[in-house]
Amino acid sequence: MRQGALSWAKAALVAILVFALDWVSKRGVESSIVEGEERRFLPGIELVHTRNRGVAFGLFAGAGDLVTVAIAVAVIALLIYFVRRSRSRWIWLPAGMLIGGALGNVVDRLRHGAVTDFIKLPLGWPPFNLADASITIGVLIFALLASQPTGGQDGGQDK
Repeated sequence: MRQGALSWAKAALVAILVFALDWVSKRGVESSIVEGEERRFLPGIELVHTRNRGVAFGLFAGAGDLVTVAIAVAVIALLIYFVRRSRSRWIWLPAGMLIGGALGNVVDRLRHGAVTDFIKLPLGWPPFNLADASITIGVLIFALLASQPTGGQDGGQDK
């Protein structure tokens, strides 16, 4: 029982951290870069100020409320999975990353009707934000954990 509670606490801490970093970075971009403007940041990386009405990386931009419903269903499914596997080793990390990223983008949608994106990579990659990056990395970690022969289980031991 204690290990499951510890996993929930870790997931909540990660979610809060992701949400806070995403919030601060988006507000910083909104207050310092005019929408549509691009600024060189690091070699190969530019900061921009764009609004995305789709999901991560601009996918499904014309889907409107369907995007919000899909996000809600995905978060609920994740929470159900996490409740069932909260004792699994490391599952708290992708759960927190996914929940924090989803909440960061949902809050933007509620505030603006769109998500603020600001990181632009070369080769035509669509702009994204820290919530998108957290969601993407969280999905990858989740897939790695789920693909382990034991499904990421180790008897509740967090090594």
